[in-house]
Amino acid sequence: MAKEIIFGLLGGLGLFIYGMHRMSEGLHKISGQRMRTIMHSLTGGPKRGVLVGAGITCFIQSSSATTVMVIGFVNAGLMTLTQSLGVILGADIGTTITAQLIAFKLTDYALPIIGVGMIMSLLARRRVHKNIAEFLLGFGILFLGLSILTQVVKPLGGFPIFNEVMVNFSKNPLLGILAGTIVTAILQSSSVTIGMVLGLSMTGLIDLRAAIPIVLGCNIGTCITALIASIGTSIAAKRAAIAHITFKVVGVVIFLPFLGPFAELISLTSKDITREIANAHTLFNVINVLILIPFIPLFAKLLTKFVKGKEEEEEEYSPKYLDKYLLNTPPIAIEASVKEIVRTLDVAKKMVAIVMHGLRHNDLKILDKVTRREEAVDSLREAITEYLVKLMQQELGADESKKIPSLIHAINDVERIGDHADNLRNLIEQKIDSRLSFSSIALEEIERMYGGINNMIDCSMKALQTNDMNEARFIMAEECQINVMRDRFKSNHIKRLEESKCNVISGVVFLDIISNFEKIGDHLNNVAQAITEGLQW
Repeated sequence: MAKEIIFGLLGGLGLFIYGMHRMSEGLHKISGQRMRTIMHSLTGGPKRGVLVGAGITCFIQSSSATTVMVIGFVNAGLMTLTQSLGVILGADIGTTITAQLIAFKLTDYALPIIGVGMIMSLLARRRVHKNIAEFLLGFGILFLGLSILTQVVKPLGGFPIFNEVMVNFSKNPLLGILAGTIVTAILQSSSVTIGMVLGLSMTGLIDLRAAIPIVLGCNIGTCITALIASIGTSIAAKRAAIAHITFKVVGVVIFLPFLGPFAELISLTSKDITREIANAHTLFNVINVLILIPFIPLFAKLLTKFVKGKEEEEEEYSPKYLDKYLLNTPPIAIEASVKEIVRTLDVAKKMVAIVMHGLRHNDLKILDKVTRREEAVDSLREAITEYLVKLMQQELGADESKKIPSLIHAINDVERIGDHADNLRNLIEQKIDSRLSFSSIALEEIERMYGGINNMIDCSMKALQTNDMNEARFIMAEECQINVMRDRFKSNHIKRLEESKCNVISGVVFLDIISNFEKIGDHLNNVAQAITEGLQW
């Protein structure tokens, strides 16, 4: 009996957690990047932040993923601490949708859902359809795991010690809160823990009064993911993570004296224990948000005061020069756009410099800054493009009309430079993680390519600022030299392989590194062409 229960618990829980992850991953792939854009563009005051956070988390079904995104935005300077607090509170509401879905008790339909998901996965050609198939597979596997869990836990009702634990949770809510916190912290998913509680309720092994403290504990335990994500980030991002867990603890403390009346209120919402528990999870977070939202600005000030630390010198990644009032004066608006493009190119330059530092010193930690800056480059490109599109709608002269498409092409090329810098980050991480070694000659060749690229970036920034045609022509000539270096270094690498002076896997990474440098050179050449063909003043 014990063996069957243990094996069933392990297998059922494993399927449940796996299904939860696959369902969330499928939704994240369908809408993740779109949600990131929406979060950044729509987030304003705390109330709007709550709505954005709730909406996004409903789509991607993971408050942890939303909160980690928020911490990334705060760390990159794309979102203020006050804005982030609203989104975090909203995410706590959005994540309760998972419990509501589980409460529908679709365990009888688990296998058909899995079958439909698998058939769709095999037949789908478009990526979006494959992502939907992944969601369906995860959704079905989740309920299959839940079905197994509910079957194997039924015999637990015959064990006096289990019943005693459940009674203690009812009589001593602190034990239930502690249990929910610990289990959720270990599993790093409140949805999984609450799903287990719902499974117990389906078999009549747990009542509402015992379940509510565990649900409250789950809400505290889920903050661990955000705390982990904040390690190594800016002090503002750390404050956002601390705010998350503080909100939850404050909410639980507020609710603790009123658990009896709260349970009575929840019992009025449904006659089904599973639905009641799901409603308790949702209502706790909704009430908590309504209580805390008026105090968000004050709380942000208190965090700044009490969570002390040296502010990191972060780039100001929101647009600096794109004033909407300049749109009525197109020549000045064009100058402002050029300045913003130069700023963005400077961020990309720093990304490449960080990658090289990571290569020279085998420093994995510093490479994290590349990812944050890559997000900033993407955001600036969107802002600049949107600004230029609005400018196109003004009354423009012939010269101004000619310059705007060239500027759009230029910022797109700058954004692609950021993408290749991020590719370089991945390659350097692979080198460090796999403990790959490069020969001194290979390292010297990479340094030479970096020197050439760095020089081209400096010249591109100068050419954009001064509209210097000589600098632009120099960039195009230098790009030819980068191509020559790439071909020569590839030939040198083949000779090293033939002479067994180079590891094959290291060689693959080396070739990818110089290839990405060469592609950066291509995009800088495109910027130079935009200057010579469309940006003459």
